[in-house]
Amino acid sequence: MTVRDRDLRIVAAAIGVSAIGDFVAMISLALRANEMWKGVGVAVLLICLWSPLAALAGHVGILVDRLETRSLAIWAAVFQAVIAAALAFVHSLAAIFALTIVLGIGIAVSAAAEFALVPLLAGSRQIARANGIVESMRGIGFVVGPAIGGLLAAGAGTRYALLADAVTFLVIAGVLATLPVRRRVEQPAGTPPRARDGIKLLFSERSLAVTMGAGAVTLVFMSASIPADVVYAKNVLGAGDAGVGFVLTAWAVGMVVAANVIPQRIPLAAVATVTLLGAAVQGAGKFIAPFWLLYPFMLACWVVGGAGHGVKNTGFRTLIHERVHASHHGRAFAAYNGLRNTAELVALAGGGILVATLGARGTLWIAGGASALAALVGVALLSRTRRV
Repeated sequence: MTVRDRDLRIVAAAIGVSAIGDFVAMISLALRANEMWKGVGVAVLLICLWSPLAALAGHVGILVDRLETRSLAIWAAVFQAVIAAALAFVHSLAAIFALTIVLGIGIAVSAAAEFALVPLLAGSRQIARANGIVESMRGIGFVVGPAIGGLLAAGAGTRYALLADAVTFLVIAGVLATLPVRRRVEQPAGTPPRARDGIKLLFSERSLAVTMGAGAVTLVFMSASIPADVVYAKNVLGAGDAGVGFVLTAWAVGMVVAANVIPQRIPLAAVATVTLLGAAVQGAGKFIAPFWLLYPFMLACWVVGGAGHGVKNTGFRTLIHERVHASHHGRAFAAYNGLRNTAELVALAGGGILVATLGARGTLWIAGGASALAALVGVALLSRTRRV
């Protein structure tokens, strides 16, 4: 194992710890918001958390590509630690929402900075393999983070859960401070970078544009299906609280395994196609499950859907790394985050409306099926692009 390989694994593990902390904070804040404003508080909280990633994507990208990236990532982690600690001691709902917006700004900066550092840490590994390692660590955070957050909030209280989250940000700051790598982009003379540059980079060539466009559509429907997951498992299948937890775990296990096993086996020329096929598998998992009202069948479908999710996420990261020049990685990934979170914000309201009008089974059929169909349309367009 080379020094860079070791550094990548250390940073990926720190990102996993940070992802656990993110879920701990999200669960804790959601519980507080729900207590103070039942029925609406959680949705408003998520809007506060995700909005900065969408609204500030262009400016965040410029920041990452103009400043030394490792130092920026360290300060972003420290900043998030301070905000998480402050959230532990506020009691006003307005203050919680305001600080959550500020926390979202820190998350936007750190996510883009970490992405831009990955190629420098890949070492002897393919970039797809490096992205798979990072994505699988995030998946582990998805597996254990909500459970730890719930247990901490129930046992010690939300204050200590948020303080634990602050510690995870300090951990990642400490790990980044040990890295020898530096990333500073030399800015060419002439026109200064603009906030809309990131989006232009994502749609700068046809195959990348098709993949990103189809991926955004699939994400809207997949995010809209999330409220139905809990309702279907609990109310339709009678799985209970523990059963809902196993459903989330099944999805995350599929993500982690697929992200570790599949990406490095994909030829570079096929990454875009396989990324959209992963998105199609993700949607199909949710579409197929409601045809048989069996809890074990749902678990199996969620493992398969999660595997598609892991392939899709890793594929998008690899595409941006490979198709966009390294000097623009900050802007490109910040724009990708903005596109993704805009889709999730749109879907946040739509998912609740679908469940209320169509029920959980209908929502999974419509959202899962439409997501899979959009991905397959993207695959067809990619095939047409190669023939032209």
